[in-house]
Amino acid sequence: MKIDWKTGTVLYPLPAVMVTVGAEPAEYNVLTVAWTGTICSDPAMCYISVRPGRHSYSILKRNMEFVINLTTEDLARATDWVGVRSGRDGDKFAAMGLTPVKAHVVAAPYIEESPLAIECRVKEVLALGTHDMFIAEVVNILADDRYIDAETGEFNMERARLLVYSHGKYYGMGDFIGKFGWSVRKKG
Repeated sequence: MKIDWKTGTVLYPLPAVMVTVGAEPAEYNVLTVAWTGTICSDPAMCYISVRPGRHSYSILKRNMEFVINLTTEDLARATDWVGVRSGRDGDKFAAMGLTPVKAHVVAAPYIEESPLAIECRVKEVLALGTHDMFIAEVVNILADDRYIDAETGEFNMERARLLVYSHGKYYGMGDFIGKFGWSVRKKG
């Protein structure tokens, strides 16, 4: 079977995240992004890619800060809805029962219902075609204590029931399989 790579990426699944923008409540907006990821660990850096025609684009470009809010199975409907509705038409936070909270370092809000929020400050914008990539430094991470493992202090993805996106469909992440390096670790 041949896959037509011109119709979209074949690198799936992707995180389905809600990105929040705006420096003050009057301009706060939320959009769904699947073109996102980590691009560097030291310094910690992420990216999001956004179409210039999106309502959030001008807000993002003006403020050069955003928050990546991880989504969960419980937030699936809101994640999809804010991705297909425009902030030009009304308050997407209120429509989906999401609570914007002022972030700790950046001016953009985070979503209180999100299990993990990554505050980002844009370092560079690359025009790539249909989307512009916003390359950003991670300046703070906020985690809901309910999802922090008491023994390890790590974020528990299974407990959070994170959401992913693949070929136009949303899925839960699935079961834990192994920890980095488990395939070569000596039995002890």
